[in-house]
Parts: sequence; structure tokens; C-alpha cells
Amino acid sequence: MASRKFDVRRYPGFAQLTVLCLLILYVPLLVVAVYSFNASASIIVFEGFSWRWYVDVFVGSDSAKFKEAAWNSFFIAIIAATVATTIATLAATGMVRGGFFRGRTLSFGLISLPLMVPEIVTAVATLIFFNSIAFERGIMTILLAHIAFCIPFAYLPIAARMQGIEDTYEQAAQDLYATKRQAFTKILLPLMMPGIISGYLLAFIISLDDFIITNFVKGAGVETLPTAIFGAVKQGIRPNIMAISTMLLGFSIVMVTISYFVSKRGDHK
Repeated sequence: MASRKFDVRRYPGFAQLTVLCLLILYVPLLVVAVYSFNASASIIVFEGFSWRWYVDVFVGSDSAKFKEAAWNSFFIAIIAATVATTIATLAATGMVRGGFFRGRTLSFGLISLPLMVPEIVTAVATLIFFNSIAFERGIMTILLAHIAFCIPFAYLPIAARMQGIEDTYEQAAQDLYATKRQAFTKILLPLMMPGIISGYLLAFIISLDDFIITNFVKGAGVETLPTAIFGAVKQGIRPNIMAISTMLLGFSIVMVTISYFVSKRGDHK
């Protein structure tokens, strides 16, 4: 008997459940985006369209605090993503092109562990580690924590890209008297570039948006954009917070979209 294909879309209640999940996920984001253009200071009643709160973010009374927090966030995200992507590229090369070696499965498990461990556990463990070695908390502790946390996010697209590249290219280069280093830098690395770019962008956005780990390991007086937003919300929700959140959301969507299309273009090539 020929097997029948199972179409999940025809499963009873699938459409209703899908709509419910989409509403729960995206309606709050839509509400925040809409009320960031509210002409009044109300977060309940929409009284007309205005760019007032976006202007307030850059020239208002809290603009200096948010600008410093944004600078810290982008500085940490750029450095963390760069280092994490470099380590992830080397790890993917060893795991995928290194052949079988003792501890390979364990190594992959260690790389993937931050994806499976709850982020709050990672944050507490990182805080305890820094305290145990008497490492003063500040920008450096956030940076180190973000590098460690971002490595698996950068590793996955890089490793996936490398697994889709046959090793015959490197073998052909070595048959033409290229060294292993030349085969890697001139053949494998350019072919891996879409995966590396996707991994970098993903690591960058993970670092930029992180709140839990950052809130635990940051020092006094050091703020990133997510922690600055959280601190402002504790004093009361204002439309300028919604404007910042909307801009951060929009930037994250753009980065993730670029990562997706870069990855798809690389797969197509």
C-alpha cells in the first residue's frame, strides 16, 4: 500500500491554533509600534499620528542616556559578533573538515549547550564565575559573556554551509600543488562566506538584543539599550520607550532578514 502524505494544514484546529499563536506573538509588537506614533503622552488612547516621540529619543531629556546605552550596545555587539564568528568558523572547520576524532560528539554538545540551557541559568553561572575570580563587572564582563553566548548562534549557519560544500574542491586545489592553507583561504573560505556572514549577523543581533545575561553581569552605571529600556519602564511606560523599542525591533528584523537572504543566496549558488 502506498503511503499517504500527511498535510498538517488539514488537521482539525490547525488554522485556528496558528492564528491564535500569531496573534499572541505579534499583536503586542504591533500595539507598541502604533502607539509609538501617538501624538499624546497617553499609552492607552491614540490621539493622532506624530513623530514627536522619535524626535524626543534624540533630543529629549533622556536622549544622552539612551545614546550612551546605544553606543555600548553596538560596540559590544560588533566586537562580540566578530570574535564569536571567528571562533565559530574555526570550530566548524575542525568539526566538519577535521574528520573523526575522540571527543567529537562531546565537543559538538559543548558548542550547542548554550542553546539548550535556559538563559537565566547561563546568566547566574556567568555572574558566579566572574565573582569567584574577583573580575570587576563592567563593559568587559558583558563582552566576554556575549562572546561565549553567541558562539553557538554563529556556529550553526557556518557549519551548515560547510557541510553543503564537498571536500573535492579542496582536494582538487591540493592536487594542483596548493598547500592546505591556500586550499582553505582561496577555495573553502570564499565558498563559506554566505554562512559566515549569516552567522555574524545572527550573533550580532543576539548580542544587541540580549537583556538577561547583560543585566546580571553589567557593572554599576553601565547600561546597554535593553537594560536602559528596562530601567526606564520601571519608572513608568512612556511613548518614547515605545519609539526606542520599535526602532530596535525594526533594526532586528532587517538584520535577520539580511541573514536569511544571504544564506539562501549562498545555498542557491
